[in-house]
Amino acid sequence: MKSRRKFIKTAGAMATSGLILGPYACAPKKSEESGEQTVAASDAMGDEATKDLGIQLYTLRNQISENLEGTIEKVANIGYTWVEGFGYENGQILGKTPTEWQTILQNNGLNMPSMHAVTELTTEGGKQAIMDAMRRAAEDAKTAGSDYLIYAYLQEEERQSMDDYKRHAENFNDFGEICKEVGLQFGYHNHDFEFKRFGEQIPYDYLLQNTDNSLVKFELDLYWITKAGEDPVAYFNKYPGMFPLWHVKDMEPGEEKFFAEVGQGTIDFQRIFEAGNTAGVKYYFVEQDQSRRNPLESVEMSFKYLQDADFFA
Repeated sequence: MKSRRKFIKTAGAMATSGLILGPYACAPKKSEESGEQTVAASDAMGDEATKDLGIQLYTLRNQISENLEGTIEKVANIGYTWVEGFGYENGQILGKTPTEWQTILQNNGLNMPSMHAVTELTTEGGKQAIMDAMRRAAEDAKTAGSDYLIYAYLQEEERQSMDDYKRHAENFNDFGEICKEVGLQFGYHNHDFEFKRFGEQIPYDYLLQNTDNSLVKFELDLYWITKAGEDPVAYFNKYPGMFPLWHVKDMEPGEEKFFAEVGQGTIDFQRIFEAGNTAGVKYYFVEQDQSRRNPLESVEMSFKYLQDADFFA
């Protein structure tokens, strides 16, 4: 488990950047219910020893659209160590070249071990065009300093049958080969739709069972798997070592199952984190797809909860 204690000096720390080709991130789009007031970044951690923790920047998409560098600085001041970003398109990450993006992070004491990408899975250009798009994404991720390239989201039309998932498993193995050649590890990030059965088959299990486990890893979203009615720990036990990255997010009680700040909802994080070694987890990314408050306040609440949690060492 790659959670080490370190001292935060100056701005703070954070480092996993996830790129997403196109506008897609970890959740279907909805308008945010957040306050308009700006929450100042906290320097409360000071020089205290902190636990390495990342953030998926999609959480702060509105703030980033208004002031990218200022938002990154606030994230660092909270105390995050890693960022996982989004918004990779036409060779740029959130409108910056990979080199420019890496410089912004380094200026704030952050790293980006992971990057999200959504490339074409069906195109008139055929298989070669699909692979070329992934290679470019992988090369840009490497330039930006990432170790993981994560496929972030399957479009609805790409998940209508098990035949779709069988095709994706083949593509993911090929993506894994490309990433290996570039010096990255390829992975796949889930939502809840991968657990919708087609007959007796669960697509998520099919992907786990029919991809090369040295070429394809999985970033488990703890909210979405829970919302699907599945148990993360059961998956860790069934597929040990396959989940080096997690999205850590909580769920409000009630039928809506709305997103909550970590520790403020219903998910049993102690039980999940205690199974981290079985999962093979290395990187933890807080994410909150939507928030009822200012998202900067939400991610600070989640950060503080996990810093104080005895089960997260």
